[in-house]
Amino acid sequence: MTVALIVLAAGKGSRMKSDRPKVLHPVAHAPLLWHALRAGAALAPEKTVVVAGHGAEKVTESARAYDEAAEVVLQAEQLGTAHAVAQARPALAGFPGDAVVLYGDTPFISATTLQAMTAARQQHDIVVLGFEAADPGRYGRLVTEGDRLLRIVEFKDATEEERAIRLCNSGVIAARAQTLFSLIDAVGNDNASGEYYLTDIVSIAAQKGLSATVVPCPEAETMGVNSRADLASAEAAFQARARATLMEEGVSLQAPETVHLAWDTVVGGDTLIEPNVVFGPGVRIEGGATIRAFSHLEGCHVGRDAVVGPYARLRPGAELAQSTRIGNFVEIKNARLAQGVKVNHLSYIGDAEIGACSNIGAGTVTCNYDGVFKHRTVIGEEAFIGSDTMLVAPVTVGDRAMTGSGSTITRDVPAGALAVARADQVNKPGLALRLFERLRAQKARLSTKD
Repeated sequence: MTVALIVLAAGKGSRMKSDRPKVLHPVAHAPLLWHALRAGAALAPEKTVVVAGHGAEKVTESARAYDEAAEVVLQAEQLGTAHAVAQARPALAGFPGDAVVLYGDTPFISATTLQAMTAARQQHDIVVLGFEAADPGRYGRLVTEGDRLLRIVEFKDATEEERAIRLCNSGVIAARAQTLFSLIDAVGNDNASGEYYLTDIVSIAAQKGLSATVVPCPEAETMGVNSRADLASAEAAFQARARATLMEEGVSLQAPETVHLAWDTVVGGDTLIEPNVVFGPGVRIEGGATIRAFSHLEGCHVGRDAVVGPYARLRPGAELAQSTRIGNFVEIKNARLAQGVKVNHLSYIGDAEIGACSNIGAGTVTCNYDGVFKHRTVIGEEAFIGSDTMLVAPVTVGDRAMTGSGSTITRDVPAGALAVARADQVNKPGLALRLFERLRAQKARLSTKD
């Protein structure tokens, strides 16, 4: 069965108190919209249509950043969910398969749930995703008879008897695309809000002799985000689920509640993650690695059995090969470190290539930026970079070469050579004592004046 996604993303989200479109607020370093698109990707859709409204230009940019093939259509006026879905009609003209309606502010629908909906579509014309709510509140209610869904009633329009129903509407619907648009044509706005409700298609379908059913899912999957408090709850829900998944896959988290993951974090089995580690987007950790406490990683790859931290920062483009060692207060950016490289403390390595088994001493800096351009530092295999070495790029240090501590290296160092580039030391006998006496006398005079 071919499937098209229709993702509704037109809302302003006034309760967010933000100029940013609601669906672009991030959870786990990715817009809500991306979470919804990733959920829908489980159905391998042939087409994806995003319905934008408020901030349409930014929503379009975000949708295309996730899926270049996504088609974005405009809902100029927000007249209800049926009206929003209707805007996708031109994009799906003649589409022979099913359409699944998702919401850009509902990020956690699972692949299993969506697949259950498409399976139920084999027996019913319309499938609605429902959930048993702990507190039904103002959700729309699903009125059923056996496995048949008779109608959906919005809370504002429900009777007291209908409000007592605990089976609630998530808004997610699957139907044959052309059937969906045909039913929407019959939807009116004679209700308490004066809007065109997508939910009305169920009762209209019944009048036409079509069948509808409900597929249930856990309430947590239907979490919508309408406020900053909801956004925080969504973040917490994502983190809890992601941490649990990692531990199930063989990753050790010493203090799970203190580890913050991105939506695309990948960690191999037998990795140990210590407390207070933050993962930005684009991080991949091979198995057997150790990420020590208070480290921050983004856009990087960490090889098998590597050790990072504590208090390390890996920025985008950091590539650490197997068994590398990155210690405390070390920052790596856009640099490739071969197997066995050690950068154990207090160093910045940016725009660099470091060969296997080289040792980078404390306080080393690759001086990569001249104020306009970035330049590259290349260090060969088994090199030894002395503590407090400034490597002024572009510069190359050859295999098994060495730099003296405190050197400023501005020229290439041949393989096997020792480079020392520092001013000669000059000792002035007794000068320190005389200088201290003078300074203490000055301090005494100032204290007397006070």
